[in-house]
Amino acid sequence: MNQHMSTEDAAILREQPATPFHDLDHYLAIPRVSGLALSPDGRRLVTTVATLNSKGTEYGTALWELDPAGEKQARRITRSAKGEAGAAFAANGDVYFTSARPDPDKEADSDPVSALWVLPADGGEARVVLSRPGGVDKVMAARDANAAFVTASVLAGSSDEEDDAERRKSRKDNKVAAILHSEYPVRYWDADLGPAQPRLFAVEPGPEQETGKPATVDSAAPLTLRNLTPQAGSRLCEAISVVSPDGKTIYTSLVKPLPKADLRSVLAAVDVATGTLRVLLDEEGMNYFPGPVSPDGSTLAVVSESDTTPQQAPQVKLHLLDVSGEAGREDLQPLAHGWDRWAHPEAWLPDGSALLVTADDDGASPVFAVTVAAGAARGSVTRVTPDAAAYTDVVVSPDGRSAYALRSSYEFPAEPVRIDLAAGDVTRLPSPAERPQTEGSLERVETTAADGTRVPAYLALPAGASAESPAPLLLWIHGGPLGSWNAWTWRWNPWLLTARGYAVLLPDPALSTGYGQGYIQRGWGGWGKAPYTDLMAITDSVVQRPDIDDSRTAAMGGSFGGYMANWVAGQTDRFKAIVTHASLWALDQFGPTTDASQYWLKEMTAEMALENSPHLHVEKIRTPMLVIHGDKDYRVPIGEGLRLWYELLSKSQLATDDNGQTSHRFLFYPDENHWILQPQHAKVWYGVVEHFLARNVLGRDIELPADLGL
Repeated sequence: MNQHMSTEDAAILREQPATPFHDLDHYLAIPRVSGLALSPDGRRLVTTVATLNSKGTEYGTALWELDPAGEKQARRITRSAKGEAGAAFAANGDVYFTSARPDPDKEADSDPVSALWVLPADGGEARVVLSRPGGVDKVMAARDANAAFVTASVLAGSSDEEDDAERRKSRKDNKVAAILHSEYPVRYWDADLGPAQPRLFAVEPGPEQETGKPATVDSAAPLTLRNLTPQAGSRLCEAISVVSPDGKTIYTSLVKPLPKADLRSVLAAVDVATGTLRVLLDEEGMNYFPGPVSPDGSTLAVVSESDTTPQQAPQVKLHLLDVSGEAGREDLQPLAHGWDRWAHPEAWLPDGSALLVTADDDGASPVFAVTVAAGAARGSVTRVTPDAAAYTDVVVSPDGRSAYALRSSYEFPAEPVRIDLAAGDVTRLPSPAERPQTEGSLERVETTAADGTRVPAYLALPAGASAESPAPLLLWIHGGPLGSWNAWTWRWNPWLLTARGYAVLLPDPALSTGYGQGYIQRGWGGWGKAPYTDLMAITDSVVQRPDIDDSRTAAMGGSFGGYMANWVAGQTDRFKAIVTHASLWALDQFGPTTDASQYWLKEMTAEMALENSPHLHVEKIRTPMLVIHGDKDYRVPIGEGLRLWYELLSKSQLATDDNGQTSHRFLFYPDENHWILQPQHAKVWYGVVEHFLARNVLGRDIELPADLGL
């Protein structure tokens, strides 16, 4: 011990956890970085950072400025209790954002809503530039023109902004929450749709008003909203919208209602000057979504996704649409259709020669450059980033030499980086949040399925795992199912369990993305077949390692992963415990009650759904199960969890005893949805999971979270 260290200091040091993952309070307090915006001159980067409030009950967000050169430390540029988000640079360098913080020029509102704010490029304090009773959801700005736009909701019957405000006040004053629907869907993830509907608005100077007060140089011209899509109805729900560089056109996806409660996404253009909306792409069996617009405004990147059938998985393709004239289906050209990955277009190079995209690829999500320039190389794909990380929010410098992005992997959460587009070198930028320290190691492992297919996975090992001290194994099954374990996750973080001595296996079985269309097709329509046998094959392989204890294993999953955990429980008793979160249980019941039945019911026939439904195997379940579900989950409705719980207790081989007690457990959240969002609820989630695993896998009793009141 340092001879100058006091006894009190030494005691404090001994109490500090080895890493943030050894203490849930420390883990929840790790700052979380998201989103990235670059100024038109390339000199400023802005990101959003979420931090835990002093009570530990919710996260607040703030905007931080980053130095693209990587020389200066990140600095916070907004601060309020309500938080700020959604940064977008105007052409003059001002930063637009949304916030429900109080307007310093007005009396505090007892019921604040998210307003549009601007932070001047030349310094000074942020100010409100537009506020409305319905709030502002998202802000967009043109790159080369003084043009800003917002997405905001209006009550469907409102004739104008004044009428909308009066209708909202009436509903609030009279405590009316009822919603009358005439279309499908009525819910989305965790939100009840209606009576408000999203609209696209242009932000424009309002009429000069005589205030009777002397003006100052700081006086801001009043702004107003012009509704560009008054007749959109519910078609802009969850729309993807992009603005042309000159600010004259907005390209957006629209939901088109179809007979028999079906729908598809079409692509439309909104003329800003006139508000005219014209559908560009509308094709049976196909959905279209806009990507970024080329620097000269002539070409739009487009992503298509085909409808599924019980026999055919969706196919996601990249296209270019010539929008220099009267764009239509004949102007849509395929791009890189021979590349067997699902590309997400991110940004154009300034000279328009290539499109930067990201795509899941073998346990990563790198940045790729797709050649657009005419010639033999058009459509060729070059990988830009060499590491096994996942990239998002890619933006490009004006000179085209660098790109900036957020990068994460299972070794670190999202952090800002600079990418040398010529060499592919990736440099970490000074970040608002340091990388949290972890203990243990991460390995890439794989096995071969019975049909000869490679099945890959990540394996997170605790420190000290060895032949002399093998670690118990947790099989974690990802959701989707069209997804991949390739990026940092705060909800399913393996390092919290490795800190408790477990090894965590993160496989990508059939249906996972990043391995080609054939890998997805292997599991299509047969969830209980190839995906299940792939999971068992990689588990069989890993438990043969001397540093893994094959006698102490458990399986866990959420959403589709929860479905698979339920399926595993009815097929094998090899695991000591199973944790199933927000899980599908009875597929015939799930199909018509999920928020997106029109998608689900195309994926399997009624016969296929029954063939792959876990509930028909409940009598074979002999493994203790921890069921977790939120009452506000609309994607996997609470009825799945309730039915699973009842049938476990009434039909499984671990049904209730003579006193009505059971080894199964049900963790229920009345006010959470598909995700557990409140920090203290996340703490309870991990605490209950750890308790359940310790009892059933390790044969040890640890305390339940005190906040459960048990």
